[in-house]
Amino acid sequence: MRSRLLNATIYASRCAGRWLKSTTIHRSAISYRNYASGSPTEKPYYVTTPIFYVNAAPHIGHLYTLVLTDVLKRFQTLKGRKAILCTGTDEHGMKIQRAAEKARQNVRAFCDANFKAFDVLAKAADIQYDHFIRTSEPDHRFAVQHFWLMLKHRDYIYESKHEGWYSVSDETFYPQSAVQLTLDPATGRKFMASQETGKEVEWTSEINYHFRLSTLRDRLLQHYADNPQFVEPSTRMQDVVQQVTDGLSDLSISRPVERLSWGIPVPDDTSQTIYVWLDALINYLTKANYPFQLPTQEHTAGWPADVHVIGKDIVRFHCIYWPAFLLALDLPLPKQIMTHAHWTLGREKMAKSTGNVVNPFFALERFGSDTMRYYLLFSGGIQNDSDYDNIYIIERYKRLQGTLGNLVTRVIRGKGWDVRRAVKSGQTDDSADGQAHRSRLRTLPSAVDAGMARLQPGAALKSILSVIYQVCRRPFFFPPEHSLRDIRPFDGALYPF
Repeated sequence: MRSRLLNATIYASRCAGRWLKSTTIHRSAISYRNYASGSPTEKPYYVTTPIFYVNAAPHIGHLYTLVLTDVLKRFQTLKGRKAILCTGTDEHGMKIQRAAEKARQNVRAFCDANFKAFDVLAKAADIQYDHFIRTSEPDHRFAVQHFWLMLKHRDYIYESKHEGWYSVSDETFYPQSAVQLTLDPATGRKFMASQETGKEVEWTSEINYHFRLSTLRDRLLQHYADNPQFVEPSTRMQDVVQQVTDGLSDLSISRPVERLSWGIPVPDDTSQTIYVWLDALINYLTKANYPFQLPTQEHTAGWPADVHVIGKDIVRFHCIYWPAFLLALDLPLPKQIMTHAHWTLGREKMAKSTGNVVNPFFALERFGSDTMRYYLLFSGGIQNDSDYDNIYIIERYKRLQGTLGNLVTRVIRGKGWDVRRAVKSGQTDDSADGQAHRSRLRTLPSAVDAGMARLQPGAALKSILSVIYQVCRRPFFFPPEHSLRDIRPFDGALYPF
């Protein structure tokens, strides 16, 4: 493996950073996705979820992320553009290694069993994914080790002693200023924890490899300035800019194999394992055929991603570390990163330790896929957290039944319904209400498109529902002699414009 990767590095450096398919690399263990043959084609729309840790079962937040991503993909498909959705599981790192040990299972067998729940969840929710990646797959290992050697070739990696607080749960180091002494009220135990997440941290001192993150501060800030909508919503963009402006420290990107054996080895130093976040982030490139790209067809597998959809808890990794890694290799950056808020239960943060969680499989079984997708999209937060409750699901769905369902029922069952008459009536209704309604219908597509372009699918949905509500109220704008059983008031509302 080492000689093949070194060949790839030399070849890629001669090609000035272009992703090319090198005949010097043996690809017997690599799956190669060909989206084009012959002439260049339009870049597909490429949207991704984060890859999910397999140390625990899926929760409602995973389902929300999947639904948001799927809606973005379906909208592009509806507009006639080829779209690719990538999701999957993150199967490396200390968190997974310890979870397997706790379960008294071989770590490979542990991952092989646990990834299935996320695949089943995606299918149960009718997520139309194109790729389901597992970071334990051979093509991903190859991509990560190639990426590592390219960083080293450009002198972005060096070896040094690292001391600091490490959170296994968050899979990240924290400086002294970001941790605090915390008391567990249930047991009275005191421990050091991250101020940001509340997760326990442990002191580590080790020799490992570092990435020269600090040298990319100015380039990151320039990218943010040139692309002010790189992170949505704007408040999180502002937070990211502030963090980078305040300064960046170099990033530890490996762990000694004695501490972390379950992961991808550093290609030219098997005593070290590649940092799980560097490993995980490269998954977006793996499924875009990195590093095997044909000349003039570098984008036919989707890269650069149009949108990464992530939760607000992993903004730093996706909006600072990931673009920095890509800038170091002069690779295209994702166009946008959509960061959504979380779900609470009883206005309290969901936590497996307290049992305050929602099982998405139970929700899908009880309410069905369409109902859950509608509820999550309608009520889910992008900027602010949303509270989950079965009562809310029922209320939202009943209102939909009473508007869209009622409207469809009236039209389908109405004995007096006549399409020809409806078209005529809609075209000749010059009343103020008729004109206003035609205006709403004509502007609806652009309103939906604008909401989706802002990465606000919930807002796009609500703009559609607003017109439906207006249609359902139209009978009340007619004189009293018009019975509610009379279908004619709907003529102008429903005609195909």
